Amino acid sequence: MSKGAPSSPSRGYDYSGMARAQLLVVDDEPSILTTLQKALTLEGYAVDVAGGVKVAEDKLKKRTYELCLFDVMLPDGDGLELLQRVRAGNSDVPVIMMSGHATIDTAVRATRLGALNFLEKPLNTDALLIAVETALRLERAEQEARELRAASGATGELIGESAAILRLVEQIQRAAKSNASVLVTGERGTGKELVARAIHQLSPRAKGPLEKLNCAALPSELIESELFGHEAGAFTGATKQRRGKFERASGGTLFLDEVGDMPLAMQAKLLRVLQEREIERVGGSETLKVDARVVAATNRDLVKACETDAFRADLYDRLNVVPLAIPPLRARRDDIPLLARHFLSLASKANDRPGIRFEDDAVAALAAYSFPGNVRELRNLVERLVILTPDDVVRADDVEQCLPGGVGPKATGLFRPGVPFRVLVEEAERQILHDALTHHGGQMAATARGLDLERSHLYKKAKALGLRGKEDDKDEG
Repeated sequence: MSKGAPSSPSRGYDYSGMARAQLLVVDDEPSILTTLQKALTLEGYAVDVAGGVKVAEDKLKKRTYELCLFDVMLPDGDGLELLQRVRAGNSDVPVIMMSGHATIDTAVRATRLGALNFLEKPLNTDALLIAVETALRLERAEQEARELRAASGATGELIGESAAILRLVEQIQRAAKSNASVLVTGERGTGKELVARAIHQLSPRAKGPLEKLNCAALPSELIESELFGHEAGAFTGATKQRRGKFERASGGTLFLDEVGDMPLAMQAKLLRVLQEREIERVGGSETLKVDARVVAATNRDLVKACETDAFRADLYDRLNVVPLAIPPLRARRDDIPLLARHFLSLASKANDRPGIRFEDDAVAALAAYSFPGNVRELRNLVERLVILTPDDVVRADDVEQCLPGGVGPKATGLFRPGVPFRVLVEEAERQILHDALTHHGGQMAATARGLDLERSHLYKKAKALGLRGKEDDKDEG
Protein backbone atom coordinates (compact mmCIF):
# COMPACT_ATOMS: atom_id res chain seq x y z
CA MET A 1 0.00 0.00 0.00
CA SER A 2 1.32 3.42 -0.91
CA LYS A 3 2.00 5.68 2.05
CA GLY A 4 2.38 8.84 0.05
CA ALA A 5 0.37 10.50 -2.68
CA PRO A 6 -0.80 7.77 -5.01
CA SER A 7 0.97 7.66 -8.35
CA SER A 8 -2.00 6.01 -10.03
CA PRO A 9 -5.73 6.73 -9.63
CA SER A 10 -6.72 5.86 -6.08
CA ARG A 11 -9.63 3.71 -4.97
CA GLY A 12 -11.52 6.80 -3.89
CA TYR A 13 -11.41 8.18 -7.41
CA ASP A 14 -11.85 4.91 -9.31
CA TYR A 15 -15.00 3.86 -7.51
CA SER A 16 -17.70 6.14 -8.83
CA GLY A 17 -16.45 8.79 -11.16
CA MET A 18 -17.16 11.45 -8.54
CA ALA A 19 -14.41 13.62 -7.05
CA ARG A 20 -14.24 11.62 -3.81
CA ALA A 21 -16.33 8.99 -2.11
CA GLN A 22 -17.55 10.33 1.26
CA LEU A 23 -17.08 8.02 4.28
CA LEU A 24 -18.14 8.26 7.92
CA VAL A 25 -16.05 6.49 10.58
CA VAL A 26 -17.54 6.15 14.08
CA ASP A 27 -15.26 5.02 16.93
CA ASP A 28 -14.68 6.16 20.52
CA GLU A 29 -10.88 5.84 20.38
CA PRO A 30 -9.23 9.02 19.01
CA SER A 31 -6.10 7.15 17.95
CA ILE A 32 -8.12 4.73 15.82
CA LEU A 33 -10.09 7.59 14.26
CA THR A 34 -6.86 9.38 13.36
CA THR A 35 -5.27 6.24 11.90
CA LEU A 36 -8.32 5.31 9.82
CA GLN A 37 -8.88 8.86 8.63
CA LYS A 38 -5.27 9.15 7.47
CA ALA A 39 -5.20 5.75 5.75
CA LEU A 40 -8.50 6.32 3.94
CA THR A 41 -7.63 9.90 2.97
CA LEU A 42 -4.36 8.72 1.41
CA GLU A 43 -6.42 6.36 -0.73
CA GLY A 44 -8.48 9.26 -2.09
CA TYR A 45 -11.56 9.10 0.13
CA ALA A 46 -13.13 12.05 1.93
CA VAL A 47 -13.55 11.03 5.57
CA ASP A 48 -15.74 12.37 8.36
CA VAL A 49 -15.31 11.03 11.89
CA ALA A 50 -17.53 10.78 14.96
CA GLY A 51 -16.73 9.65 18.49
CA GLY A 52 -20.17 8.46 19.46
CA VAL A 53 -23.74 7.70 18.43
CA LYS A 54 -25.18 11.21 18.85
CA VAL A 55 -22.51 12.94 16.78
CA ALA A 56 -22.83 10.24 14.13
CA GLU A 57 -26.60 10.65 13.93
CA ASP A 58 -26.23 14.43 13.58
CA LYS A 59 -23.77 13.96 10.70
CA LEU A 60 -26.01 11.40 9.00
CA LYS A 61 -28.91 13.87 9.09
CA LYS A 62 -26.85 16.61 7.45
CA ARG A 63 -25.26 14.76 4.55
CA THR A 64 -25.25 11.57 2.49
CA TYR A 65 -22.38 9.12 2.79
CA GLU A 66 -21.30 6.42 0.37
CA LEU A 67 -20.10 4.16 3.21
CA CYS A 68 -20.11 4.06 7.03
CA LEU A 69 -17.81 2.21 9.43
CA PHE A 70 -19.31 1.76 12.94
CA ASP A 71 -17.59 0.45 16.06
CA VAL A 72 -19.84 -1.88 18.08
CA MET A 73 -19.07 -0.45 21.53
CA LEU A 74 -19.52 3.34 21.77
CA PRO A 75 -19.60 5.57 24.87
CA ASP A 76 -23.19 6.75 24.40
CA GLY A 77 -24.78 3.72 22.80
CA ASP A 78 -24.40 0.58 20.75
CA GLY A 79 -23.08 0.55 17.19
CA LEU A 80 -25.55 -2.20 16.28
CA GLU A 81 -28.40 -0.03 17.53
CA LEU A 82 -27.04 2.82 15.42
CA LEU A 83 -27.05 0.48 12.41
CA GLN A 84 -30.60 -0.54 13.21
CA ARG A 85 -31.75 3.10 13.37
CA VAL A 86 -30.02 3.87 10.07
CA ARG A 87 -31.88 0.99 8.42
CA ALA A 88 -35.16 1.97 10.09
CA GLY A 89 -34.76 5.39 8.47
CA ASN A 90 -34.84 3.65 5.06
CA SER A 91 -31.19 4.42 4.39
CA ASP A 92 -29.43 1.78 2.28
CA VAL A 93 -25.93 3.19 2.84
CA PRO A 94 -23.49 0.26 3.10
CA VAL A 95 -22.15 -0.25 6.63
CA ILE A 96 -19.05 -2.09 7.84
CA MET A 97 -19.01 -2.97 11.55
CA MET A 98 -15.81 -3.08 13.66
CA SER A 99 -15.17 -4.57 17.09
CA GLY A 100 -12.35 -5.58 19.39
CA HIS A 101 -14.70 -7.84 21.34
CA ALA A 102 -16.29 -9.70 18.47
CA THR A 103 -18.31 -12.85 18.97
CA ILE A 104 -20.06 -15.02 16.41
CA ASP A 105 -23.43 -13.91 17.79
CA THR A 106 -22.47 -10.26 17.36
CA ALA A 107 -21.33 -10.82 13.78
CA VAL A 108 -24.50 -12.74 12.94
CA ARG A 109 -26.70 -10.03 14.45
CA ALA A 110 -24.81 -7.34 12.52
CA THR A 111 -25.34 -9.23 9.27
CA ARG A 112 -29.04 -9.69 9.96
CA LEU A 113 -29.38 -5.97 10.64
CA GLY A 114 -27.86 -5.24 7.23
CA ALA A 115 -24.12 -4.82 7.80
CA LEU A 116 -22.12 -5.59 4.69
CA ASN A 117 -19.00 -6.74 6.52
CA PHE A 118 -17.65 -7.27 10.05
CA LEU A 119 -13.99 -6.51 10.85
CA GLU A 120 -12.17 -7.53 14.00
CA LYS A 121 -9.79 -5.21 15.82
CA PRO A 122 -6.92 -4.59 15.77
CA LEU A 123 -7.59 -3.64 12.18
CA ASN A 124 -5.26 -4.65 9.37
CA THR A 125 -4.98 -1.57 7.15
CA ASP A 126 -4.74 -3.48 3.88
CA ALA A 127 -7.72 -5.68 4.79
CA LEU A 128 -9.69 -2.58 5.76
CA LEU A 129 -8.96 -0.84 2.45
CA ILE A 130 -9.94 -3.93 0.49
CA ALA A 131 -13.20 -4.21 2.46
CA VAL A 132 -13.98 -0.53 1.84
CA GLU A 133 -13.23 -0.74 -1.88
CA THR A 134 -15.28 -3.92 -2.26
CA ALA A 135 -18.24 -2.40 -0.42
CA LEU A 136 -18.17 0.75 -2.54
CA ARG A 137 -17.89 -1.15 -5.80
CA LEU A 138 -20.76 -3.45 -4.82
CA GLU A 139 -22.95 -0.52 -3.86
CA ARG A 140 -22.12 1.22 -7.14
CA ALA A 141 -22.96 -1.93 -9.13
CA GLU A 142 -26.29 -2.26 -7.30
CA GLN A 143 -27.06 1.40 -7.91
CA GLU A 144 -26.32 0.95 -11.61
CA ALA A 145 -28.63 -2.07 -11.62
CA ARG A 146 -31.41 0.04 -10.08
CA GLU A 147 -30.80 2.81 -12.63
CA LEU A 148 -30.77 0.30 -15.44
CA ARG A 149 -34.09 -1.20 -14.38
CA ALA A 150 -35.63 2.26 -14.15
CA ALA A 151 -34.24 3.33 -17.50
CA SER A 152 -35.28 0.17 -19.29
CA GLY A 153 -38.75 -0.09 -17.82
CA ALA A 154 -37.78 -3.49 -16.44
CA THR A 155 -40.52 -5.48 -14.73
CA GLY A 156 -38.21 -7.56 -12.60
CA GLU A 157 -36.20 -9.76 -14.95
CA LEU A 158 -32.96 -7.89 -14.19
CA ILE A 159 -33.58 -7.90 -10.47
CA GLY A 160 -30.80 -9.63 -8.59
CA GLU A 161 -27.73 -9.28 -6.45
CA SER A 162 -25.71 -12.22 -7.75
CA ALA A 163 -22.30 -11.68 -9.29
CA ALA A 164 -23.66 -12.99 -12.60
CA ILE A 165 -26.46 -10.41 -12.90
CA LEU A 166 -24.32 -7.52 -11.67
CA ARG A 167 -21.68 -8.42 -14.24
CA LEU A 168 -24.35 -8.48 -16.95
CA VAL A 169 -25.61 -5.05 -15.88
CA GLU A 170 -22.09 -3.67 -16.14
CA GLN A 171 -21.67 -5.17 -19.61
CA ILE A 172 -25.00 -3.73 -20.76
CA GLN A 173 -24.01 -0.25 -19.66
CA ARG A 174 -20.69 -0.47 -21.47
CA ALA A 175 -22.28 -1.84 -24.62
CA ALA A 176 -24.96 0.85 -24.60
CA LYS A 177 -22.40 3.63 -25.02
CA SER A 178 -21.21 2.38 -28.41
CA ASN A 179 -22.82 2.06 -31.84
CA ALA A 180 -21.48 -1.45 -32.43
CA SER A 181 -23.71 -4.42 -33.18
CA VAL A 182 -24.60 -6.53 -30.14
CA LEU A 183 -25.41 -10.24 -30.08
CA VAL A 184 -27.45 -11.27 -27.03
CA THR A 185 -27.44 -15.00 -26.32
CA GLY A 186 -29.28 -16.96 -23.68
CA GLU A 187 -31.85 -19.68 -23.09
CA ARG A 188 -35.55 -19.08 -23.57
CA GLY A 189 -37.11 -16.90 -20.91
CA THR A 190 -33.90 -15.22 -19.74
CA GLY A 191 -34.95 -11.73 -20.89
CA LYS A 192 -33.13 -11.12 -24.17
CA GLU A 193 -35.64 -8.52 -25.37
CA LEU A 194 -35.38 -6.75 -22.03
CA VAL A 195 -31.61 -6.51 -22.46
CA ALA A 196 -32.03 -5.14 -25.99
CA ARG A 197 -34.46 -2.50 -24.75
CA ALA A 198 -32.09 -1.56 -21.94
CA ILE A 199 -29.19 -1.16 -24.38
CA HIS A 200 -31.33 1.16 -26.51
CA GLN A 201 -32.67 3.26 -23.66
CA LEU A 202 -29.23 3.69 -22.07
CA SER A 203 -27.59 4.62 -25.38
CA PRO A 204 -27.16 7.98 -27.14
CA ARG A 205 -29.90 6.69 -29.49
CA ALA A 206 -32.49 6.57 -26.70
CA LYS A 207 -34.52 9.41 -28.23
CA GLY A 208 -34.71 7.52 -31.50
CA PRO A 209 -37.06 4.63 -32.30
CA LEU A 210 -36.70 1.02 -31.16
CA GLU A 211 -38.00 -1.35 -33.83
CA LYS A 212 -38.37 -5.09 -33.24
CA LEU A 213 -38.64 -8.06 -35.59
CA ASN A 214 -39.00 -11.72 -34.59
CA CYS A 215 -37.22 -13.59 -37.35
CA ALA A 216 -38.86 -16.89 -36.39
CA ALA A 217 -42.41 -15.55 -36.44
CA LEU A 218 -42.63 -14.62 -40.13
CA PRO A 219 -42.59 -16.72 -43.30
CA SER A 220 -39.29 -16.33 -45.16
CA GLU A 221 -40.97 -14.51 -48.08
CA LEU A 222 -42.23 -11.75 -45.77
CA ILE A 223 -39.05 -11.05 -43.80
CA GLU A 224 -37.43 -9.08 -46.62
CA SER A 225 -40.46 -6.81 -46.93
CA GLU A 226 -40.60 -6.33 -43.17
CA LEU A 227 -36.92 -5.41 -42.97
CA PHE A 228 -36.49 -3.30 -46.10
CA GLY A 229 -40.04 -2.21 -46.97
CA HIS A 230 -41.63 -2.39 -50.41
CA GLU A 231 -42.94 -0.24 -53.21
CA ALA A 232 -46.56 -0.23 -54.38
CA GLY A 233 -47.17 -3.14 -56.75
CA ALA A 234 -44.03 -5.02 -55.68
CA PHE A 235 -46.12 -8.15 -55.09
CA THR A 236 -49.74 -9.18 -54.78
CA GLY A 237 -51.33 -7.21 -51.96
CA ALA A 238 -48.71 -4.42 -51.96
CA THR A 239 -51.18 -1.65 -52.70
CA LYS A 240 -48.98 1.18 -51.39
CA GLN A 241 -45.40 1.97 -50.47
CA ARG A 242 -44.33 0.73 -47.05
CA ARG A 243 -41.23 1.62 -45.07
CA GLY A 244 -39.40 -1.32 -43.53
CA LYS A 245 -37.91 -1.83 -40.09
CA PHE A 246 -34.48 -0.51 -41.08
CA GLU A 247 -35.92 2.78 -42.32
CA ARG A 248 -38.17 3.21 -39.33
CA ALA A 249 -35.28 2.44 -36.97
CA SER A 250 -32.93 5.05 -38.46
CA GLY A 251 -31.44 7.11 -35.67
CA GLY A 252 -32.39 4.39 -33.22
CA THR A 253 -32.08 0.64 -32.72
CA LEU A 254 -33.32 -2.42 -34.60
CA PHE A 255 -33.80 -5.52 -32.46
CA LEU A 256 -33.68 -8.79 -34.42
CA ASP A 257 -35.02 -11.50 -32.16
CA GLU A 258 -34.36 -15.19 -32.94
CA VAL A 259 -31.86 -14.17 -35.62
CA GLY A 260 -30.59 -17.75 -35.71
CA ASP A 261 -33.84 -18.72 -37.49
CA MET A 262 -33.36 -16.25 -40.34
CA PRO A 263 -33.29 -17.98 -43.76
CA LEU A 264 -29.87 -18.15 -45.44
CA ALA A 265 -30.95 -16.01 -48.38
CA MET A 266 -32.00 -13.23 -46.00
CA GLN A 267 -28.77 -13.61 -44.04
CA ALA A 268 -26.81 -12.59 -47.13
CA LYS A 269 -28.99 -9.50 -47.60
CA LEU A 270 -28.72 -8.55 -43.93
CA LEU A 271 -24.95 -8.85 -44.12
CA ARG A 272 -24.87 -6.43 -47.05
CA VAL A 273 -26.93 -3.88 -45.10
CA LEU A 274 -24.62 -4.13 -42.10
CA GLN A 275 -21.61 -3.61 -44.37
CA GLU A 276 -22.96 -0.87 -46.63
CA ARG A 277 -25.51 0.80 -44.35
CA GLU A 278 -27.95 1.08 -47.25
CA ILE A 279 -31.08 -0.75 -48.44
CA GLU A 280 -33.42 -1.05 -51.38
CA ARG A 281 -37.14 -1.55 -50.88
CA VAL A 282 -38.64 -4.67 -52.42
CA GLY A 283 -39.70 -3.75 -55.97
CA GLY A 284 -37.71 -0.52 -55.88
CA SER A 285 -34.45 0.66 -57.43
CA GLU A 286 -33.59 3.60 -55.17
CA THR A 287 -30.74 3.09 -52.69
CA LEU A 288 -31.55 4.46 -49.25
CA LYS A 289 -29.01 5.18 -46.52
CA VAL A 290 -30.00 3.86 -43.08
CA ASP A 291 -28.54 4.51 -39.65
CA ALA A 292 -29.91 1.84 -37.35
CA ARG A 293 -27.90 0.09 -34.69
CA VAL A 294 -28.57 -3.66 -34.73
CA VAL A 295 -29.04 -5.70 -31.57
CA ALA A 296 -29.66 -9.35 -32.36
CA ALA A 297 -30.67 -12.18 -30.05
CA THR A 298 -30.85 -15.95 -30.22
CA ASN A 299 -31.13 -19.03 -28.03
CA ARG A 300 -29.30 -21.12 -30.62
CA ASP A 301 -25.60 -21.99 -30.65
CA LEU A 302 -24.56 -19.92 -33.66
CA VAL A 303 -20.97 -21.18 -33.55
CA LYS A 304 -22.22 -24.73 -34.19
CA ALA A 305 -24.69 -23.39 -36.76
CA CYS A 306 -21.79 -21.78 -38.62
CA GLU A 307 -19.89 -25.07 -38.59
CA THR A 308 -22.82 -26.81 -40.29
CA ASP A 309 -23.43 -23.89 -42.69
CA ALA A 310 -26.86 -23.27 -41.15
CA PHE A 311 -25.74 -19.75 -40.33
CA ARG A 312 -23.31 -17.53 -42.23
CA ALA A 313 -20.00 -17.16 -40.42
CA ASP A 314 -19.42 -13.67 -41.89
CA LEU A 315 -22.80 -12.50 -40.64
CA TYR A 316 -22.07 -13.98 -37.22
CA ASP A 317 -18.84 -11.97 -37.08
CA ARG A 318 -20.72 -8.79 -38.00
CA LEU A 319 -23.39 -9.32 -35.34
CA ASN A 320 -21.07 -10.55 -32.60
CA VAL A 321 -19.00 -7.37 -32.21
CA VAL A 322 -20.24 -7.05 -28.63
CA PRO A 323 -21.38 -10.43 -27.25
CA LEU A 324 -23.68 -10.48 -24.21
CA ALA A 325 -24.51 -13.85 -22.65
CA ILE A 326 -27.47 -13.87 -20.24
CA PRO A 327 -26.98 -16.46 -17.47
CA PRO A 328 -29.76 -19.01 -16.95
CA LEU A 329 -31.66 -18.70 -13.70
CA ARG A 330 -30.12 -21.91 -12.32
CA ALA A 331 -26.70 -20.19 -12.57
CA ARG A 332 -27.87 -17.43 -10.22
CA ARG A 333 -30.04 -19.26 -7.71
CA ASP A 334 -29.36 -16.66 -5.03
CA ASP A 335 -31.58 -14.29 -7.04
CA ILE A 336 -34.61 -16.61 -7.01
CA PRO A 337 -35.96 -15.48 -3.59
CA LEU A 338 -35.67 -11.81 -4.58
CA LEU A 339 -37.31 -12.40 -7.96
CA ALA A 340 -40.03 -14.61 -6.48
CA ARG A 341 -41.04 -12.01 -3.91
CA HIS A 342 -41.01 -9.28 -6.57
CA PHE A 343 -43.27 -11.32 -8.86
CA LEU A 344 -45.47 -12.17 -5.88
CA SER A 345 -46.03 -8.47 -5.29
CA LEU A 346 -46.93 -7.90 -8.95
CA ALA A 347 -49.19 -10.95 -9.18
CA SER A 348 -51.00 -10.25 -5.92
CA LYS A 349 -51.95 -6.78 -7.17
CA ALA A 350 -52.93 -8.02 -10.62
CA ASN A 351 -55.12 -10.80 -9.20
CA ASP A 352 -56.57 -8.96 -6.20
CA ARG A 353 -54.82 -11.14 -3.61
CA PRO A 354 -53.42 -8.59 -1.12
CA GLY A 355 -51.57 -10.02 1.84
CA ILE A 356 -50.53 -13.30 0.23
CA ARG A 357 -46.98 -14.27 1.22
CA PHE A 358 -44.37 -17.01 0.96
CA GLU A 359 -43.36 -19.30 3.78
CA ASP A 360 -39.59 -19.81 3.91
CA ASP A 361 -39.98 -23.43 2.85
CA ALA A 362 -41.85 -22.30 -0.28
CA VAL A 363 -38.99 -20.03 -1.28
CA ALA A 364 -36.56 -22.88 -0.64
CA ALA A 365 -38.65 -25.16 -2.86
CA LEU A 366 -38.55 -22.56 -5.64
CA ALA A 367 -34.79 -22.19 -5.29
CA ALA A 368 -34.36 -25.98 -5.54
CA TYR A 369 -36.10 -26.15 -8.93
CA SER A 370 -34.00 -25.79 -12.10
CA PHE A 371 -36.40 -23.54 -14.09
CA PRO A 372 -35.66 -24.64 -17.65
CA GLY A 373 -37.93 -21.76 -18.72
CA ASN A 374 -35.85 -19.35 -16.61
CA VAL A 375 -37.22 -16.03 -15.33
CA ARG A 376 -40.32 -16.19 -17.50
CA GLU A 377 -41.20 -19.59 -16.04
CA LEU A 378 -40.61 -18.32 -12.50
CA ARG A 379 -42.90 -15.35 -13.07
CA ASN A 380 -45.65 -17.55 -14.52
CA LEU A 381 -45.26 -20.06 -11.68
CA VAL A 382 -45.57 -17.35 -9.02
CA GLU A 383 -48.73 -16.02 -10.66
CA ARG A 384 -50.12 -19.57 -10.78
CA LEU A 385 -49.42 -19.89 -7.06
CA VAL A 386 -51.17 -16.59 -6.32
CA ILE A 387 -54.24 -17.75 -8.23
CA LEU A 388 -54.43 -21.35 -6.99
CA THR A 389 -53.23 -21.18 -3.37
CA PRO A 390 -56.43 -21.26 -1.25
CA ASP A 391 -55.20 -19.22 1.73
CA ASP A 392 -52.82 -16.29 2.18
CA VAL A 393 -49.71 -18.38 2.84
CA VAL A 394 -47.84 -20.16 0.03
CA ARG A 395 -46.07 -23.27 1.37
CA ALA A 396 -43.63 -25.78 -0.09
CA ASP A 397 -46.46 -28.24 -0.84
CA ASP A 398 -48.23 -25.56 -2.89
CA VAL A 399 -45.08 -24.96 -4.89
CA GLU A 400 -44.52 -28.67 -5.55
CA GLN A 401 -48.11 -29.14 -6.74
CA CYS A 402 -47.77 -26.23 -9.18
CA LEU A 403 -44.50 -27.35 -10.72
CA PRO A 404 -44.64 -28.89 -14.24
CA GLY A 405 -46.53 -32.17 -14.29
CA GLY A 406 -48.64 -31.13 -11.30
CA VAL A 407 -46.17 -32.50 -8.79
CA GLY A 408 -42.91 -31.35 -7.34
CA PRO A 409 -39.37 -32.67 -7.39
CA LYS A 410 -40.43 -35.65 -5.25
CA ALA A 411 -42.42 -37.12 -8.11
CA THR A 412 -41.87 -40.79 -8.83
CA GLY A 413 -41.93 -40.13 -12.58
CA LEU A 414 -38.82 -38.09 -13.35
CA PHE A 415 -39.29 -37.69 -17.09
CA ARG A 416 -41.08 -34.60 -18.37
CA PRO A 417 -41.56 -33.99 -22.10
CA GLY A 418 -39.44 -31.18 -23.50
CA VAL A 419 -37.04 -31.00 -20.54
CA PRO A 420 -33.39 -31.79 -21.42
CA PHE A 421 -31.81 -34.90 -19.88
CA ARG A 422 -29.13 -32.88 -18.02
CA VAL A 423 -31.84 -30.76 -16.36
CA LEU A 424 -33.79 -33.85 -15.27
CA VAL A 425 -30.61 -35.39 -13.81
CA GLU A 426 -29.76 -32.16 -12.01
CA GLU A 427 -33.23 -32.00 -10.46
CA ALA A 428 -33.00 -35.62 -9.30
CA GLU A 429 -29.55 -35.08 -7.75
CA ARG A 430 -30.74 -31.94 -5.98
CA GLN A 431 -33.76 -33.72 -4.51
CA ILE A 432 -31.65 -36.67 -3.33
CA LEU A 433 -29.13 -34.39 -1.60
CA HIS A 434 -31.89 -32.21 -0.17
CA ASP A 435 -33.64 -35.23 1.36
CA ALA A 436 -30.35 -36.70 2.63
CA LEU A 437 -29.33 -33.44 4.30
CA THR A 438 -32.76 -33.16 5.90
CA HIS A 439 -32.51 -36.74 7.19
CA HIS A 440 -29.09 -36.05 8.75
CA GLY A 441 -30.11 -32.73 10.30
CA GLY A 442 -28.15 -30.75 7.75
CA GLN A 443 -24.81 -32.19 8.89
CA MET A 444 -22.53 -32.47 5.85
CA ALA A 445 -20.19 -35.08 7.35
CA ALA A 446 -23.03 -37.39 8.37
CA THR A 447 -24.70 -36.93 4.98
CA ALA A 448 -21.48 -37.82 3.17
CA ARG A 449 -21.13 -41.00 5.24
CA GLY A 450 -24.76 -41.92 4.69
CA LEU A 451 -24.41 -41.56 0.93
CA ASP A 452 -20.96 -43.17 0.85
CA LEU A 453 -19.48 -40.04 -0.72
CA GLU A 454 -16.20 -38.25 -0.17
CA ARG A 455 -16.95 -35.23 1.97
CA SER A 456 -15.14 -32.92 -0.46
CA HIS A 457 -17.23 -34.29 -3.33
CA LEU A 458 -20.44 -33.69 -1.38
CA TYR A 459 -19.42 -30.09 -0.65
CA LYS A 460 -18.71 -29.43 -4.33
CA LYS A 461 -21.90 -31.11 -5.49
CA ALA A 462 -24.06 -29.30 -2.91
CA LYS A 463 -22.54 -25.94 -3.87
CA ALA A 464 -23.11 -26.60 -7.58
CA LEU A 465 -26.75 -27.49 -6.88
CA GLY A 466 -27.37 -24.49 -4.63
CA LEU A 467 -27.73 -26.51 -1.41
CA ARG A 468 -26.22 -25.76 1.97
CA GLY A 469 -25.67 -27.85 5.06
CA LYS A 470 -24.65 -27.02 8.60
CA GLU A 471 -21.09 -26.76 9.83
CA ASP A 472 -19.73 -30.17 10.85
CA ASP A 473 -19.87 -30.98 14.56
CA LYS A 474 -16.43 -30.53 16.13
CA ASP A 475 -16.51 -33.94 17.73
CA GLU A 476 -17.02 -35.75 14.44
CA GLY A 477 -14.05 -37.64 13.11
